[in-house]
Amino acid sequence: MVTPSLLLALVLLGPAPRDGRELIRAMHDRYGTWYRTLAFTQHNTATDSAGHETHSTWREYAELPGKLRIDFLPADSGQGALFRSDSEYVFGHDTLVRAVPFVHPLLVLGFDVYLQSPETTLAKLERLGFDLSILHEDTWEGRHVYVVGAAAGDRQHLQFWVDRDRLVFVRMLQPGRRDPTRVAETRFEDYREVGAAWLSARVEFLQDGKPVWLEEYVDIRTDLPLDPGLFEPGRFAATRPRG
Repeated sequence: MVTPSLLLALVLLGPAPRDGRELIRAMHDRYGTWYRTLAFTQHNTATDSAGHETHSTWREYAELPGKLRIDFLPADSGQGALFRSDSEYVFGHDTLVRAVPFVHPLLVLGFDVYLQSPETTLAKLERLGFDLSILHEDTWEGRHVYVVGAAAGDRQHLQFWVDRDRLVFVRMLQPGRRDPTRVAETRFEDYREVGAAWLSARVEFLQDGKPVWLEEYVDIRTDLPLDPGLFEPGRFAATRPRG
């Protein structure tokens, strides 16, 4: 028997996507509203090969789609990074030390996909090397997921995983550039509702299944006014946090 709640769920889910292109369009169309700005404090844990941990704290700001700023604390160190216009800008002592082209996959899949056109997202994912023609279903942490970029059971090819019901990014696997048998893994965890949208408050990075970097977000705020200068490379020093 099809109950009203089940019928509503089926309507919201829509037909299953046949490939990564259809999935990206479904992700874009799912949410009518999504936060445009984001700010949080990030507590980091780095784990070396011997299991020793070191800790650091960053402050981050985002203007979506496409702009992310990171300040490495203490703020007066003048160290951090900007991501915008598919480029990465790295700063040391308030001075730009590197600027390189870079499409940030986590920014694209975790945030920008809901706010920019599907065609823009698809172009960026193809540029990153994802095979959008391949999609299969799997399970992850007890939930159904779509996997794009690899066949069932394949963990050696570049791929991203999306929660089937919520249509949010949860996992990425990336083979090593020098040694493709090694696998770098990213997990978006601890998803929390933010109005009608979602936010992952814990991001974990692993190498061959072993933890190497953990990000935990606190003091999370969305849709707050942000100074546009935060995302201008020429104003990095002038707009960095004080104190």
